Amino acid sequence: MQDQTVDTETSNLLENSKERMVAPETQLGEQFDQSLRPERLKDYIGQKEIKENLEVYIGAAKKRKHALDHVLLSGPPGLGKTTLANIFAREMEVQLRSTSGPVIERQGDLAAILTNLEPRSILFIDEIHRLNRVVEEVLYGAMEDFTLDIIIGEGPGARTVKIDLPHFTLVGATTRAGLLSSPLRERFGIQFRLNFYEPEDLKTIILRAASLLGIEIVEEASFELARRARGTPRIANRLLKRSRDFADMETSGVITLPLVERSLEKMRIDLEGLDQMDCHILETIIEKFSGGPVGLSTLSAAVCEEKDTIEDVYEPFLLLKGFLLRTPRGRIATERAYTHLGISGPPLSQVNLI
Repeated sequence: MQDQTVDTETSNLLENSKERMVAPETQLGEQFDQSLRPERLKDYIGQKEIKENLEVYIGAAKKRKHALDHVLLSGPPGLGKTTLANIFAREMEVQLRSTSGPVIERQGDLAAILTNLEPRSILFIDEIHRLNRVVEEVLYGAMEDFTLDIIIGEGPGARTVKIDLPHFTLVGATTRAGLLSSPLRERFGIQFRLNFYEPEDLKTIILRAASLLGIEIVEEASFELARRARGTPRIANRLLKRSRDFADMETSGVITLPLVERSLEKMRIDLEGLDQMDCHILETIIEKFSGGPVGLSTLSAAVCEEKDTIEDVYEPFLLLKGFLLRTPRGRIATERAYTHLGISGPPLSQVNLI
C-alpha cells in the first residue's frame, strides 16, 4: 500500500513538472505580452557587464557601417537571449530572421534562409546546439567567408556552385554551450554567457512589467516575487501575472505582500523559490541515497525524470542556491538542503565528501 502511495505521488510530480510554475521555458499555450520585452539596449535590465560591452560593439559596427560580428549567447532558459537578438536588430536598424536548430533539417533549408538575407541583417538561430552536423558545415563558409557552396546534380556529373552572401550577423542561442562543436563555436567573434539575475534587477523588471500591464503592486510585494523567481525574468513575469489573478479575486486588483505570500503558498513555491519537484529531487537524494553521492542515471530513474531535464532545468538553480553539489562520484545534497527541508544533518561520511 505504501509503495502504491509513493508511485502515485511520483506520478503526480511528473505530471506537474510538465507545467511547472517556475519552469524557465515558455510553456504550451503560454503567450507573453510582447510589450514586456525591452526594444532598446538602454531599456534592458540586468546583465550589466554584457550590456556595457554590447553598447561598444554595436556602436562601433554602426559607426563603420558594418555588420555586427557573429554573437553566441549561452545560459539557462528564460534569461533574455531571444530578447537580446531582437534588440540587436533594432539597434542596428536591420532585418531580423528567426529560426531554431531542430527546424533546419537539410542543407537546402539553411541555403534558402541565407540567400534571402539582406546586407547587415541578423539571423537568429535558437537552440543552435541542436543543428544537424551536415547542416552545421554549411554555416562554416557562410560565417567566415560569406559564401555558400551548393552541389548541383548527382554522381560523376555533380558540380559545386559558389554563391556570394551578403555580410550578415549570426546570433546563436544555446542552453548547452558544451554541445557546440569547436569549429562552430570558434567562428563566433562575440560570446556571452547570461547569468541568473539578482533580486533587485528582477524587482525592477516586475515593476516595469506591472506598469506596462496596468497592474497595481506594492514595492514589498514586487521584491517578494523577485526573491522567489529563481533569478529568471520569464518566471518573474509569470508569477506577476498569476498573482494578478489572485488579486483580482481577493483584493480588487491590488497586489500586496500578504497576497503574494498566500498566492505563492497555494502555488507550492517556497521561500527559496523551490517548487514541489525541486524538493522531491533533494528529498530523494537524502532519503533514498543517504544524501549522495548518486549518479545522474540513478537519480533520473528514482524521480522518473529525463537525465537531460534534471541537468538542464532543475540542477542549475539548485547548484546556484547551494542545495546541491556535483562531484566526480555523483550528486550530493548539501547541509543547506537538509536545513531547508527540516531533515537532520548529513552523516559524517557525506560531510567529508563535501
